[in-house]
Amino acid sequence: MSAPARVVDRLRTAPDGPVPVLHHSPHALYVEVNGACVGVVGPAAAQVPCALRLSTGTAGVSALAVLAKQPVSPYVERGTLCLTGHPLRIGRFVDVRVPRIDPSRVLRAASPATAVARPPRPAAGGAGLAAHSAGRAHSAGRQLPELSVTDVVEGLPALPRRIDAGLLRELVGNGGGLTPLGDDVLCGWLAVLVATGRLTDAVTDAVRASLDRTTVLSATLIDCALHGEVLPEFVTYLRALGTPAEDAALSRLTAIGHTSGAGLWWGARHALTTLATQEAA
Repeated sequence: MSAPARVVDRLRTAPDGPVPVLHHSPHALYVEVNGACVGVVGPAAAQVPCALRLSTGTAGVSALAVLAKQPVSPYVERGTLCLTGHPLRIGRFVDVRVPRIDPSRVLRAASPATAVARPPRPAAGGAGLAAHSAGRAHSAGRQLPELSVTDVVEGLPALPRRIDAGLLRELVGNGGGLTPLGDDVLCGWLAVLVATGRLTDAVTDAVRASLDRTTVLSATLIDCALHGEVLPEFVTYLRALGTPAEDAALSRLTAIGHTSGAGLWWGARHALTTLATQEAA
């Protein structure tokens, strides 16, 4: 099993005892530890940056599937998360941080004149947060329609050039499910600011002050974005910017969940085009 370093630190500083379950499926479990979300995800789930990652064929993967059919009693004991007596021991650390973006190379390529208007449609049935969430359409058991980014961002506020308290009041918690769409957009935006070294203390403070308006999982993922911690598909997309691999990386990113990947892309692209405009001024 692998895990990001900050998740391990969170468990090490947590008091012993039971932890509440936020959401559970055959592929993922999310619990609350000291006010933040810690996930346990199998290979079929989104590899969120706040989760312990199980490898294919491990006992933990089988335990998740079994426990999805019965009550779960997770608890922390001496810094280790246990699932009904099954301790989840960390074998190695995994780096979930965004790569550094070179503005001289990437931001020029992301100018408003070259920004694409509609990315590829998300793949039907793509694994991700929404695929394992308690969203309205998922819980109703019906097939979710494919969406373009234009469909995804319909109803969101028009995005200005900077993040401030006014925008956060409209964005944070906007949407249904465990990770509202507005939060996904914000995560993509913040991650690009970290990757380009443009994240300021003022923005960080404003974002932290808004986290009580969304779910525990989504608030934790926003906090991860403030640290530059993201999904592996997002890392791949940033590394591919301005290269022939960008289109394929974009397809993999927007295939995550029902709208999560598209929301991340939209926030990232908006940040890149805004920074490109500022660079050119």
